[in-house]
This record gives sequence, C-alpha cells and structure tokens, in this order.
Amino acid sequence: MTVDDTGSGADADGRVDPPLPSASAEGEDAPAAESGDDPLALRLESLILGAERRYTPFQAARSAGVSMELASRFWRAMGFADIGQAKALTEADVLALRRLAGLVEAGLLSEAMAVQVARSTGQTTARLAEWQIDSFLEGLTEPPEPGMTRTEVTYPLVELLLPELEEFLVYVWRRQLAAATGRVVQAVDDEEMVDRRLAVGFADLVGFTRLTRRMEEEELGELVEAFETTAADLVAARGGRLIKTLGDEVLYAADDVGVAAEVALRLIETMANDETMPELRVGMAFGTVTTRMGDVFGTTVNLASRLTSIAPRDAVLVDSAFAQELIRTGEAPASEAEAAEAVAAAEKEGEDPPTYRFALRPMWQRSVRGLGVVEPWLLTRRNGES
Repeated sequence: MTVDDTGSGADADGRVDPPLPSASAEGEDAPAAESGDDPLALRLESLILGAERRYTPFQAARSAGVSMELASRFWRAMGFADIGQAKALTEADVLALRRLAGLVEAGLLSEAMAVQVARSTGQTTARLAEWQIDSFLEGLTEPPEPGMTRTEVTYPLVELLLPELEEFLVYVWRRQLAAATGRVVQAVDDEEMVDRRLAVGFADLVGFTRLTRRMEEEELGELVEAFETTAADLVAARGGRLIKTLGDEVLYAADDVGVAAEVALRLIETMANDETMPELRVGMAFGTVTTRMGDVFGTTVNLASRLTSIAPRDAVLVDSAFAQELIRTGEAPASEAEAAEAVAAAEKEGEDPPTYRFALRPMWQRSVRGLGVVEPWLLTRRNGES
C-alpha cells in the first residue's frame, strides 16, 4: 500500500481544507469489498490488522494531520504498493502516520530520519513476513483431513498464532535493540558510532552456480537454508553479527578480529564435515566501515569480498590489517621463528610461554581490481588447536 500524491487538499497558500468525514460518519461501519477482492483475504487482513478498511490514503493523511506528500513518503518508504485513492486503510495506518509525524514535530527525529526509520522497518519486516508465509504458514496450513481446503484451515491457525508471534517479535527486537545500543554507547566518540573499525568476513559456497544447474529447486533450497542456518548459528554463538545472507554467501562482522577469525575457521571445519555441503572459502578484512540501516559499506567490505573470490577452497584469507591486528593482540605470532624465540625467552625467565590460537602465512601480493595491490595472509589454526 502506497498512495499517489493527488488530492493533497492544500491551496496555493498552503492552507489545508477541513478533514474529510470518516467512513463511520458516512454511515459505513466497513466498506464493501472492492470488486475482485477475495472474501477470505479480506477477513484475514482484518484479523491481522485488527481493524476494518475505513480510509482512502487522502482521508488517512488528513485524519493523521499530515500532508499527503509526507504520508506518501512514509508509505513508500515502508514498501507499500500504490493503491491510488481506494478505501483500504485502517485506524492503525492513521496512528502510525501520526506517531512518525509526531516524532518529527517534537524534534526527536528529522524528517529524513523518520523516512529512514520507515524504510528500514519496512524492509526488515517485509522479508520476515515473506519467510513466515513461504516457509512456515504454507506448511502448517496443509489440510489435515481429506475434503478440507487450505482456506478453511488458515483463518483459525492465524488467529491462534498471531498474538504469540507478535509477542515473540517484540521480545527479539528489544533484545537486539539492547545489544545494538550497548555497542553504540561503548564507542570511543560520536564519529565511531557511524564509521567504526570492524572485522568483516564473507563466506562463499564454492561452485554454487554449477549446483543450480544440477540440483532440483527443492534440493537447492534445502541446501541454501542449511548453509544460512549453520552460518547464522556459528556467527551468533561466537559473538559475531550476521549482516546479511545472499543465498550462496553470508556477510558477517565482529568488533574483535579473534572472534571473526574463530567464526571463519569454524565455518570451514563445520562445512568440511558435512558431506552434503559444497566446499567453502572465506575472505576477511579489518578496518573502518560505514554502518547504515543494519548493513556495512566501504573499502574494508569490498576488500573482504575480493579476498573471498581469490581464496583457496576450504581456506581463509585475511588482509594485512587483519593479520597485524591478530599479531598485536597476541592471537597469532608474526612468524613461527618469532614464536620460537618468544617460547625460548619465556623458558629462560621461568615464565609460561605465550600461546597463540592462530597461525598466519603471507601469500603472494597481487593486484585487485579497484583496490590496488593487496597482501593476503592465509589464516589457519596453530598446532591443530580447536
């Protein structure tokens, strides 16, 4: 649902006409179904939204006290389709407009930021809703008995699930918001809140294009789901953050290079132990990234992507900044010779020798399109540690 910009109701001086009467004032408790609307779809919409259709977009904007132009920007940002001036909006749509506009009027958000909030929320929840219908409700609404139609099962099922899913969604959102807020307040300065130093990693399934030609669609879907699920679980368990999944590739980030390195090696090891999964390669870089709407951008991200494309099968490549950070934090020695010297010095002083989780081996420098000459390092576990 978005709207067009017709009928803004403002004259040349910017004055706005009095609000149009609502549907109830016109003697209608709920509008009749538009021609071609499915009755069950309307019942499900009413159940999910918790209200009947009452307003055209123009009426909703008027009732919320916002201009048609701003209402259109909000709705389009949320990803709703254009409905012209059909009567398809509810009291909840009016309230949402009023709340967003109120945040702008109170000075808590700029208009641009309010549109960005609408866009980020719309994009995230659209994907969630599509997944729930495709992978969740579609399976659950298979008729349990011969003779029953899916439509006969869907309404009572949604009625039972809706409040539980809603509460769970709010719970997860609050948890994620608390975690994200904690990361922001720990930033050294305001600039670091936007441009932060992070370890960024791409994990890519090898030969995925060939697999798409050989496997049935259902098999391919199961493989992708297994890969994404495994990657998401490993990233979360080790303290990283999954940024996004791209079918045959995942992008993740971590504040600490040791965490990112552990995630990468665990991914390689886990996939290698699963005969149903293709080989994997991982590329990682460390440096300043720009974060926006939950995504990451910048040269560091581009470098990690390039390293992934040149990484050997079942191997991890990192850039020189990532390698130096591992060395600086004591997670890896600069070389095996240096590690041996450190052990000998510790033994001479009667101290415990240093322990390293990772090993680094410099690879041939090479030119990478758009990034110049880079020095990749091969990352492994040291002495078979796990």
